[in-house]
Amino acid sequence: MCGNNTSIPLPAIAPASQKVTAAVIFLHGLGDTGPVRPVTLNMNMAMSSWFDITGLSPDSQEDESGIKQAAENIKALIDQEVKNDIPSDRIILGGFSQGGGPIGGANRDISILQFPLMFGSLTVEKLKTLVNPANVTFKTYEGMMHSSCQQEMTDVKQFIDKLPLPID
Repeated sequence: MCGNNTSIPLPAIAPASQKVTAAVIFLHGLGDTGPVRPVTLNMNMAMSSWFDITGLSPDSQEDESGIKQAAENIKALIDQEVKNDIPSDRIILGGFSQGGGPIGGANRDISILQFPLMFGSLTVEKLKTLVNPANVTFKTYEGMMHSSCQQEMTDVKQFIDKLPLPID
């Protein structure tokens, strides 16, 4: 099922079938994951949103405090994984659409996979100033709108497969 079903607590954590040696944290966009809050762009309707959105143009006012809070929430997820003995270089942080916005709160060693979003190229350049640029992968797909495609899913698998082998 797509969308955030409020009967399912977030974050959704898949149970491990063996010793955990790596983690993937993936953030989706508006209306799907994130805390529920009013969104100015959508007539102040309360919905899942990492931060408020006031407009869709590059010069629209940004919810700086909301983005910072979202980054802190994500950092807390990363810190919890590190506390659970997952080395930060074995944590992948991914985001789609609005979920790609606050990922800059990450540890510099973390691997980041970001998919197209309206301002994706601007976001990825900012990310490269916040984390190790070699760890940032940004992909675009010709003709693909606000969606996903088979090539994108193949790229996700290849990105994850680049992680080091499991730790014994």
